[in-house]
Amino acid sequence: MAGGKETPRQKMIGMMYLVLTALLAMNVSKQVLKGYVTVNESVVKSRHNLDENNKRITEAFQQALGGNPGAKPYYDKALEVQKLINETIKYIDKLKGKVAETTEGLPAGTGDTLKLNWSLKNGKIDDYDAPTNILIGPEPNAPKSGEFSAKELRGKIDGLLGSIVSIMDKMQTDPKTKLYPADYEALKKKVNSLKPVSSGEEEDGIKMDWEAETFYHLPLGAVTCNLNKIAADLKSLEAEMLGVFSSASGKLAIKFDRIIARVVAPSSYIQVGQQYEANVFLAASSSKLGQGDMEVILGVDSAGAASGAKGELVPLVNGEGEYRTAAGAAGDKEYQGVIKYKNPDGTFKYYPFKGEYKVAPPGASVSADQMNVFYRGVVNPVTAAAAGIAPGDISVSASGAGVKVVQKGGGKYDFTFSGTGDCMVTVSGKTKDGMKAQGPPFKFRVKPLPKPDIKVGGKFAPSEMKKSELAVVGGIGAGAAGFDFAANYVVQSLDVIGKVKGKLTSGSCAGSSLSGDALNIFRGADANSKIYVDAKIKGPDGVIHNISQGIKVAK
Repeated sequence: MAGGKETPRQKMIGMMYLVLTALLAMNVSKQVLKGYVTVNESVVKSRHNLDENNKRITEAFQQALGGNPGAKPYYDKALEVQKLINETIKYIDKLKGKVAETTEGLPAGTGDTLKLNWSLKNGKIDDYDAPTNILIGPEPNAPKSGEFSAKELRGKIDGLLGSIVSIMDKMQTDPKTKLYPADYEALKKKVNSLKPVSSGEEEDGIKMDWEAETFYHLPLGAVTCNLNKIAADLKSLEAEMLGVFSSASGKLAIKFDRIIARVVAPSSYIQVGQQYEANVFLAASSSKLGQGDMEVILGVDSAGAASGAKGELVPLVNGEGEYRTAAGAAGDKEYQGVIKYKNPDGTFKYYPFKGEYKVAPPGASVSADQMNVFYRGVVNPVTAAAAGIAPGDISVSASGAGVKVVQKGGGKYDFTFSGTGDCMVTVSGKTKDGMKAQGPPFKFRVKPLPKPDIKVGGKFAPSEMKKSELAVVGGIGAGAAGFDFAANYVVQSLDVIGKVKGKLTSGSCAGSSLSGDALNIFRGADANSKIYVDAKIKGPDGVIHNISQGIKVAK
């Protein structure tokens, strides 16, 4: 209330405000405490569900031992971890009961049955003095040690997590209990996430450690909820470790996670009139199989591999060997080897395999070296080949579109055309029976050369150029943008029109070089006006093209 002399009415209003504030505070506190009860019930339910699930996994794990002897070492380690976790959870429950008994004044041994709902209605769910005194003591920055203290709880948790990491590390050194690296790292990350870690934050000038942050000055409802959460987190860790250990125990028996269709044929090379045969089936493999679980070895048989003979290891990709080799000389090729597979009990089994393939030169082919079409009026380079026939024993003939063929040697030819349309190219080879066509003729299209564009300052058909660029132009070129052939387009004449100081000016040029008048236009054209160029261009095929281009003059 404000200082100074107050009237009785003012004093009454002040008291009413104090009472209202207290009532509001009590209401907020009640709502918060109800929230703890709700959260705690959810945590307890999750913990119960995890416990039931873990029991089912353990039973299924045990039943799988009969069909997979290699699972036994993993099962033993799972039981060892499970025992350690359950011992720690048993301690947490005992600690939780001790806090409840002391706070509520209950008989010894009855605290672990306390329900927060009862405490909310009838007990001291909002009492924070007793829980703090039991777990922390009078100094939050120096938590007490001893039985049923937060520091003892932290030590129990640290000891449990350290033991679990030690077990996992030892498992990685034993082939019979080794975990996949990704699973091992994920489990280790999970374990480390549960370690009690102090944030280092300060509250009221006191540096809070994990014990104080978790339990200091918290009501009974919050303390109970926090202890149940710690127990539920450990149950979650137990579930994850059981899942990983049970999954790892079956890895050597191959867990098939890739099913694909396969086609296996005795030969993929047949001649006309022969019958093609193939076996089509579903193949299953495991993407997690790696070196050590399975090896694909070339150049050895089963006996050699079993005795330690060395061969060429084929890389494994997604659980399959990927054999690649360069094709050398033509002919029939064979390869063989063995798949070395590790059984669940650690022994090895060997599966021999062999394969064959044919290496042959490519069949008859004709390729336009520059494009997939021919063009009239230019030289079209061509390469021709035929399977099993030396380039010197090949003859190429062509017809259509006024074609002319010039042999260059080594399977190389130059084709020129005087017309357009279709061109048929036949490859013949010298055999013991004389020159024989090597397959049907190849059909090519013969097209006219593309229409040219003028070229100004190195740019094809520019729609806009700066005054500084135009000022250095001394001539106009021509060509076909993006055309791969060496095609000689010749500018025969030019007409240039443009505004210079507001006056329309023109200039004519013989050939590609700019005349004096045309140069004046390019050098002095008004900004934002246009220069118009009309060019007469002759292509290499003799066709004359009249090309017009407007160029905006930019500043």
